Amino acid sequence: MDSVTLLVHAFKFLFKMPVKIRLQRHGSKKRPFYFIVVADARAPRDGKFIQKIGTYNPLTVPASVQLDRQKALDWLHKGAQPTDTVRRILSYKGVLYLKHLLRGVKLGLFDDAAAMDKFQKWHGEHEAQMKKRQEENQRKGRPGGPGGRRGPGGPPMRRVGPERGERPERKAEGGAAQEA
Repeated sequence: MDSVTLLVHAFKFLFKMPVKIRLQRHGSKKRPFYFIVVADARAPRDGKFIQKIGTYNPLTVPASVQLDRQKALDWLHKGAQPTDTVRRILSYKGVLYLKHLLRGVKLGLFDDAAAMDKFQKWHGEHEAQMKKRQEENQRKGRPGGPGGRRGPGGPPMRRVGPERGERPERKAEGGAAQEA
């Protein structure tokens, strides 16, 4: 019995396709932009991937995410494992909630129409909350476009000090009183 179990586990390990849903970095230095991709877990981070399912730009306030919800859901049903960051993105976009609702349909707890009603209700509330957050950010003076955290699309400004060879002028606090 023990050898049969070991053989089954070895078979599962050898023929299981380790697929991850993860981020693939693009963009220049200190200006990240990510593709959300489905890739073999053994492939390098920015290497070969199976399918691109969306994009993620963390430089905007709030971060902008474009995601094909149906493709992501299909890959989750096939057994693809999201990384931690992608799991948060999928949760933010409602893909994990939709998967949860569809599992309830499969178990017979409610029908498809009820699941879609629940999802549409959640989606409407979520969109209203995101719009409210974006308006608050604009009121606070945080630009919502690309490069919103750094200013007008460039690197952070350098501190300007005295030129090389120049000495900063000293303030005459007590020096003038001592000379007199």
